[in-house]
Amino acid sequence: MEIEDITLETIAEKMPFFLEYWPFIITGIVCLLAGFVLFKTALESPGEESLPPEPDLLDELDDLEDEMDLEAEETENNEQIVPALPIDLKHIPLSYTKISPEESLKRTEEFFKLMSNRRTVRFFSPEPVPVEIIRNIIMTAGTAPSGAHTEPWTYVLVSDPKMKQKIRDIVENEERINYERRMGDTWVTDLKPLKTDWEKEYLTTAPYLILVFKQMYGFKENGLKKTHYYNEMSVAIAAGILLTAIHNAGLVSLTSTPLNCGPALRVLLDRPSNEKLTLLLPVGYPAEDATVPDLTRKPLEEILVEI
Repeated sequence: MEIEDITLETIAEKMPFFLEYWPFIITGIVCLLAGFVLFKTALESPGEESLPPEPDLLDELDDLEDEMDLEAEETENNEQIVPALPIDLKHIPLSYTKISPEESLKRTEEFFKLMSNRRTVRFFSPEPVPVEIIRNIIMTAGTAPSGAHTEPWTYVLVSDPKMKQKIRDIVENEERINYERRMGDTWVTDLKPLKTDWEKEYLTTAPYLILVFKQMYGFKENGLKKTHYYNEMSVAIAAGILLTAIHNAGLVSLTSTPLNCGPALRVLLDRPSNEKLTLLLPVGYPAEDATVPDLTRKPLEEILVEI
């Protein structure tokens, strides 16, 4: 039998299979081609349009899994649902001293003058700062309001030079990829006037690094997961108070959100899986020759709507 006859015979034998399953075969081929195109696109540098790097997929999946676990636990243990706080929580009189409108106005003016001098600083002095000052600053941040008083924040204070170097290595490795591939020409161009790039010398120069983690959930006394309501907003409010307390103490900082570094830094700092990095702040005194961009803030009429 000729080779051509064998081929035709084989096709004839397989024809019923192809006729019955051709939609699935075509779909599989299309999916395979689409996957190849997406993979190739991911390896290429982005175009001129500036888009933020996509969040770490595993991190996002962890968040989704945690939410599903919480819902499942609440459903399974519906009969055991009790408040996270004591059911007989005592309420006490508010500690409050009223001041005159004149004193209030004076305080707001003085506080605005203080805070209007707050600047983001990228040039730090290695001069040490008493750790008690930093601890007081973090305690102040801990006074922030939170959903159902869950206080969903953890502050990791790093002063060890070797650990700071490890953190810098992780951040710079990811930031270099961000600047060269992920961020796009427009974003990188917009950052040039601020004189920032992937090198982060301040991470090892500043005497302290404060890493702010949000706790996506906690644990009840019975071991079940405890929902942390509005954890993102709660930690954001606390971060604002943290920055205010740093400036009030006569120190400077830089609000750094290291893209794609969260999982690696969480593992490095031995933080549990229910925590996610939201902010990294070098804190200390400014270098003697420190400079900042000559920027102005929006006037009141551009940020306030009175009705």
